[in-house]
Amino acid sequence: MKATGLSIEDIRRARPAIADAAIRTPLVRLNVWDAPSEIYLKLENLQPIGSFKIRGAANAMSLISRAELAKGVLVASAGNMAQGAAWNARRLGIPCTVIAPDYAPQTKLDAIARLGGRVIKVPFDRWWQTFTDRSFPGIDAVFIHSFDDDRVMAGNGTIGIEILEDQPDVDTVLIPWGGGGLASGIATALRALKPSLRIYAVEAETGAPLTAALKAGSLQTVDYQPSWVDGIGSKVVFANMLVMAQELLDGSFTASLDEIAAAVRLMAERNRVIAEGAGATALAVAMSGKAGSGRIACIVSGGNIDAAKLTKILSDH
Repeated sequence: MKATGLSIEDIRRARPAIADAAIRTPLVRLNVWDAPSEIYLKLENLQPIGSFKIRGAANAMSLISRAELAKGVLVASAGNMAQGAAWNARRLGIPCTVIAPDYAPQTKLDAIARLGGRVIKVPFDRWWQTFTDRSFPGIDAVFIHSFDDDRVMAGNGTIGIEILEDQPDVDTVLIPWGGGGLASGIATALRALKPSLRIYAVEAETGAPLTAALKAGSLQTVDYQPSWVDGIGSKVVFANMLVMAQELLDGSFTASLDEIAAAVRLMAERNRVIAEGAGATALAVAMSGKAGSGRIACIVSGGNIDAAKLTKILSDH
């Protein structure tokens, strides 16, 4: 049984729905000629909020009635989905409340505040519980799930259509896996349009529940270690998101924090692209050779990294 009713038609309908919020980001060649493959970067870090999350938030909110939206929206997010929701809430003139983990980077919290969002910081386990509850005590607002929502995934899936329009001959696509909404949305589009594509999720070694689950064939709880790669990683995969991964993906790969830091440096030095840890993980895997050869598209999911952390990464050679 399929875990979702998401279709390529839903994704196509999302394109005009998000046009007033998200930009059509470029797909550019990585300027490294001795790489193990021909690597392309899908630059979602160039979105108005510095992350792909603006797409899913815009599509979800376009499909909710204005009467419901009048109460405001509620999201659980480490930062990027919060910015996506807050940006669109500001555009629509409605309140936005964010439940954030207590380790969320200050640069993302500051961005949420600039957009008018209200942040409630909680411990990791309470934050993760909000995804299951789809609500938070004392907050009367419309909950928008950061990943387990067909409307959000449809918005994310527009990235897949754009990749194939720009590079029809791509062989492999590498997608960061946090909750799974980005990978599932993009993979739904790619499977419909080019079934022969190889599609892999990528995770940081410090929190790779999908890789563990795919290997075991069932849900697994891992020892998640929060790190500067804050946009991906958790202790466990949602059950229906695992079903989608098993249906849509060819597998997953992990990268070490050192490999991810090297990918951040590489993009900055060779392409003048600023990526956060999650946004550099696909490139880290591609550069390792794990994903093979051919034309590989890496989703640079976001660029919201603390200036101090970026400075340290760039100076550590």
